[in-house]
Amino acid sequence: MTEPIMVGMAEIKICTTPGGVLVALGLGSCIGVCAFDASAGVAGLAHIVLPNSGGQTITPGKFADTAIPLLFEKLQQEGASPKRIRVALAGGAQLFNYNGTNTRLEIGARNIEAVRAELHNRNARLIASDLGGNTGRTVHFYTTGKITVKSIGQGERELANLAIPGLDFASLRVAA
Repeated sequence: MTEPIMVGMAEIKICTTPGGVLVALGLGSCIGVCAFDASAGVAGLAHIVLPNSGGQTITPGKFADTAIPLLFEKLQQEGASPKRIRVALAGGAQLFNYNGTNTRLEIGARNIEAVRAELHNRNARLIASDLGGNTGRTVHFYTTGKITVKSIGQGERELANLAIPGLDFASLRVAA
């Protein structure tokens, strides 16, 4: 196996190396968007921090409305076809309790809504997700299509394998 490729906040990274792995550590309210084209052998991971750029263009990987189009563009530059790209999501937690008085602070929920809307606008095939709840997550996305999610209290588990043919439905898991 090759050295893991770390995907920090507001970053988008692509991997085509056999045996490669993309890693997003500490996804709290952030969302890790894993996108994969098995035929092209290309995996991409975006570490989205906020839902909307408001027109800001300096750090497009930071926002759902700019990161997802850029992720798909980078995948296509490596030979992926938008029709073959499959997606899995993790993150969007509410780590801090604000007594429910200000929904503006519910970044995790707002990120989930924005990411799902952007994927819907692209007709992207969402295969699996592990979203919401109140614990952070770490995602390992292998170039085989396998995605594992590790969280405190739940350990590590396989979220999906985006290389498995026939998964054309959204198998959504939203944490309580």
